[in-house]
Amino acid sequence: MVCIFGLTGGRAPLVQATTAQGDSMSASTFRTDRALPGTAGTPGSAAVPPGARPAPDRPLTSIVPKELVHRTGVAEVMLTGWERVEGDHFTVTAQWPRGHSLFTTGGRYHPLIAAETIRQAGILLAHTEYGVPLDGPLPVEEIRVSTRPGLFGIGWTPATLELRVTVRPRHADDGTLTGLRAETEIRRDGRTAATGLSAVACVTAPEDERPPSRRPALRDGLPAAAPQAPLAPQAVGRLSPLDVVLSPTPRPDRWLLRTDTGHPVFTGRGGRIPDMVLLEAACQATAMTLGRPCTPLDIAAGFGPGTVPAGPCVIGARRLPAAGGTESVLVTGRLHGEPVFHSTVTAAAG
Repeated sequence: MVCIFGLTGGRAPLVQATTAQGDSMSASTFRTDRALPGTAGTPGSAAVPPGARPAPDRPLTSIVPKELVHRTGVAEVMLTGWERVEGDHFTVTAQWPRGHSLFTTGGRYHPLIAAETIRQAGILLAHTEYGVPLDGPLPVEEIRVSTRPGLFGIGWTPATLELRVTVRPRHADDGTLTGLRAETEIRRDGRTAATGLSAVACVTAPEDERPPSRRPALRDGLPAAAPQAPLAPQAVGRLSPLDVVLSPTPRPDRWLLRTDTGHPVFTGRGGRIPDMVLLEAACQATAMTLGRPCTPLDIAAGFGPGTVPAGPCVIGARRLPAAGGTESVLVTGRLHGEPVFHSTVTAAAG
């Protein structure tokens, strides 16, 4: 398969995305129609004939299309390429920016950037390697991440990452793909920075089968409910009220979920509460329960059948018994009185 981007006339160089496996979308590489500054051939190489298309002498970094990872903006895409190694084993490359409104703070990456990277990798491979249509439902069922804090510092350049992904597809008796689980190791500078997994469902009930009372009012395909007043940002380890996803209630262990659809990260598809909103809510509820902002070491989250329909969602939390120098909090989400989300967040003991 060859995808061509750019102008077909004029003087702008075309950019072509080609693949090493013919019609497969795997092993994406990029080249330009003419040499770029600093990428000419090696010294002593023959002159390039007019009309020829010299290849750069080193790889050029680009991101994968935002549609393949369910992002509305290219600035939120973490992945830069992928390649099938053999069978259901893949290598995915990624890059973390040095600055990000949500995922960087105090010279360090927040562990949620690893969760988002793992989420994107599972969705990317579902679409490109397992035939899941781009316009089809692909709800996330589970996300897990375990981090190595020593490898989450921000350096002088963006963090370049290699993801080693093993996909475990799930099929119905008739062979139909019903879901897949992407087990992922994130490596930075040759060392394991995080491990985790994402699981998605490839077949769900049609949207219109939900009872009318469960269907959210939409605005431009997103829930139209206005967010309530947020908690104090410093109480949950955030700098801006825009990044706070919880609103207070009379109970100290209960909060209302704020779904601000204008947030660049907290965006979803089909009028549903985005996965990253719920993961951020779990981290913020953990901070409120422990009485201090904290950096999670491990996050394990499960989502209800399908993904969670948008609506007034109540977040609850309770502390679990401490063990091994860590503290854990169980966070739940209930929509219309029904459980739709649960997560265990573990942090270093304060």
